[in-house]
Amino acid sequence: MKISCKARLINALVRNRHWFRGRLRKERFSMQTSIEGFRAQCERGASRFGKIPADVRIEEVNIEGIRAEWHHPENEASGKLILYMHGGGYVSGSCSDHRGFVARFARRCGLSCLVFEYRLAPEHPFPAALEDSVKVYRWLPGQGFFPEHVIFAGESAGGGLVLASLLAIRDRGLPMPLAAVAVSPWTDLACSGSSYRTKNRRSAAPLDSWTVFSRHYAGNEDVRNPYISPLYGDLHDLPPLFLNAGTDDELYDDAEQFFHKAKAAGVDVVFRSGEGMLHCYPFFAPMFREATEAMDEICGFVKKKFGSNHHVNDFPGNHDHLPGSAGGDPFLCFR
Repeated sequence: MKISCKARLINALVRNRHWFRGRLRKERFSMQTSIEGFRAQCERGASRFGKIPADVRIEEVNIEGIRAEWHHPENEASGKLILYMHGGGYVSGSCSDHRGFVARFARRCGLSCLVFEYRLAPEHPFPAALEDSVKVYRWLPGQGFFPEHVIFAGESAGGGLVLASLLAIRDRGLPMPLAAVAVSPWTDLACSGSSYRTKNRRSAAPLDSWTVFSRHYAGNEDVRNPYISPLYGDLHDLPPLFLNAGTDDELYDDAEQFFHKAKAAGVDVVFRSGEGMLHCYPFFAPMFREATEAMDEICGFVKKKFGSNHHVNDFPGNHDHLPGSAGGDPFLCFR
């Protein structure tokens, strides 16, 4: 299927957003790049484009010192939860800069979402984020959300944290969640895939940003530690997985290689690639057809795993999912 004109236009605008900041070339990150500045940039982007649906109620909560937010859509299914892990390269990301699209995701699925602020590098390198995710997961049963009624979801570094958390939960002998969704997951902090080289200039990310983020997060640890880079882990006995990535994303190989390794380990895993799409493109729904179809399929996976006995909302203008499709907020820093 040909890429839609709207997708081409929006992808081009995001890919070349440095033009709107008065720069002829993409920014190049180094270890001297201000992480505080990067965080502020992401928050500003979210404030411009992070509209909350009127029928989603946001409720703040403190989870043993971790700031978090419930996203409650109208007619939500009781006792079922999406535990959402935000992206941001492990150096950025918050409840506020993800509020808009997590709220729309909750509304689309007709399910409560809980998003939390794990500690960020470089102030808090590995294993801080992983420890926080496991802490939040262990807190859930006391709130009435048991593993068989919880699905993990996350994008970018959050998608990688989803997969690393599954390994940690399994290895600690804890019960697994029902399933997991990872959009453009960062699974290889060694950045060894060819897409880091072949897609670097076509992707939306600043040049060399993934290498910088990796060094901040891994610190003195081996980047091939499976709890840092789940691609290098033993993937047996994981719950059903849904992976999505765009072919013009530097992290494309991370998702595709994880898919093949998980499948070889006997995991029930689905991988969908978006031809010509950028990082985390499903969260641009309903701005263009490919994003909407991808988000339809993600929400369809969630609905199927939870069963079809709860209401699932539509984005305005959505159509039924088209079987076999290859497939937000503009200018937001999805990492």
